[in-house]
Amino acid sequence: MFSILRPYIFSLDPEVAHDLAIKSLKANILPKSFFYVSDEAMLETSLLGKKISNPIGLAAGFDKSAEVYNSLFKFGFGFIEVGTVTPKQQLGNPKPRIFRLEGDKALINRLGFNNHGSETVSKRISNNLPNGFLGINIGPNKETKNKEEDYLICISKLAKYAGYITINISSPNTERLRDFHDQKEMKKLLSGIDKITKENNIDCPLTIKISPDINDNEIGTIVKLISEHNIQGIIISNTTDSNRDNLSDTKKHEIGGLSGQPLKDISTHLIKKFYKETKGKIKIIGVGGVDSGESAYEKITAGADAVQLYTGMVYKGPGIVKEIKKDLISILKKENLKNISEAVGINA
Repeated sequence: MFSILRPYIFSLDPEVAHDLAIKSLKANILPKSFFYVSDEAMLETSLLGKKISNPIGLAAGFDKSAEVYNSLFKFGFGFIEVGTVTPKQQLGNPKPRIFRLEGDKALINRLGFNNHGSETVSKRISNNLPNGFLGINIGPNKETKNKEEDYLICISKLAKYAGYITINISSPNTERLRDFHDQKEMKKLLSGIDKITKENNIDCPLTIKISPDINDNEIGTIVKLISEHNIQGIIISNTTDSNRDNLSDTKKHEIGGLSGQPLKDISTHLIKKFYKETKGKIKIIGVGGVDSGESAYEKITAGADAVQLYTGMVYKGPGIVKEIKKDLISILKKENLKNISEAVGINA
């Protein structure tokens, strides 16, 4: 069905198309049986202390305000991440702010954390409990004077509703957000988070989402800091605000974060580096260019315990999850592996 609808969808402004998708998903009419895959037990794994049916997740950015996560679980995702959620509602950056680079199978976005805010999101989830493993991605408001405090506010409000919380320090669309990759700034932020979680007996697993534009020599420091501050997972990676030279689309110079195929090898390279540094002790979620069983397997064998996608679903539709799972099962059988967890890091 998506292949028939795609020309119409792609004739719309990307943000209009996205809003239409959210409205359609609110109807929640698609039966889960559409997306059934046989032998999915081979893909069952654990992530951040939770058993999940498969390692394919939806990245933050699609369901920003936690409006349609239960409809999305029907597509067959093993886990879903909503957000980025900020303490207060914000509109984000001026439009237009999403651009399709069709020839490159990529997107550029400069949305700027548009969302309904932590109060609305917490009420929404409490009134509609998730039918699967739900992560909440958090970040600071644009106008805030104390970004660290915004993370603490979000954790305090949202932890009880989350399977895990992702600390987003890597969007290129919020000024000075990536300063938290600096050793001193990261230590200060993580120390504050450590303190508030202990004081309030918050035991929700925490992950941190990093930039793909870091230098290899920063990896050791990041791993050391997150190990010292009870961060249980690393999401590798967010969008990139560089790496435009080899793109063909005329929109490649739009300001914002680049996602999709151009990010695939960059994020996989980083996953391998982090896996070697963490020695498998910290869970890794791989993001960037996942749109097939082969690309998912590549990230898993590089060291990712699970993967996430977003841009791939924009280009291939909701059936992409089923296709990836079928392909992964075929690959596992070909490689004589009984479960996907056996493949983690074998090519790192």
